Formats: sequence, structure tokens, C-alpha cells
Amino acid sequence: MVLLKRIYKRAILILLPLALLSAFIEWKKLPLSILIGGVLGLINLRGLARGVYSIVGTYRPTAKMVISTIFRLGFLAVVLILLFALKVVNVFGILIGFTVVFILIMTEGLRLAKEL
Repeated sequence: MVLLKRIYKRAILILLPLALLSAFIEWKKLPLSILIGGVLGLINLRGLARGVYSIVGTYRPTAKMVISTIFRLGFLAVVLILLFALKVVNVFGILIGFTVVFILIMTEGLRLAKEL
């Protein structure tokens, strides 16, 4: 859980200035898209962490974990489809937000692995 908190803090510290900086490029959709992509990436990370903790605790996937994973991915897909259908977000902004969270997960995981 310490790793998740560090990722959340760093994501906020990176996503907010990045969204503000992107406001100079395209004011309407890009900043909101970056923030939404980052938040969806962090929500997905939280669900992924819970799934991993449940696997480690039981040594085998349970039906509850499989159903929650499918529900989480389905929810993420529905939210993205709705946002794209309503033309609220920019595709590149969503990708930037997801990428920032992904890079943070990789760097913080590598940093934690080096500490151990």
C-alpha cells in the first residue's frame, strides 16, 4: 500500500502541471482528457492491486476476483466509450494520462525493487 500512495502522490504532482501546460496547446479537451486518463489509470491500478493481493492470499484465483476483474475492465471500457461517443475527451489526452500513470508504476516499482 505504500507503493500505491507514492504513485498517487507523484501522479497528482505530474498530472496537474501537465494538464495546465497542455491548456496552452488546446484549451477545450486536452487538459480534461489528461486528467481523466490519469484518474482512470489510477482507478485501474487500485483494482489491479486488490486483485494481486487476493491472488497472493489464496494462491489461486477465486471466482470473486475473476468477476471483479471483468467488471473493472468492463466499467473502464464503458466509461471510455461514453466519453468518446459524447466527444468530451481527446484520444491523445487519455493516452497521455494513462502513459504518465504507467511510467510512474514502472519507475516506482523499479525503485522499490532496488531498495529490497
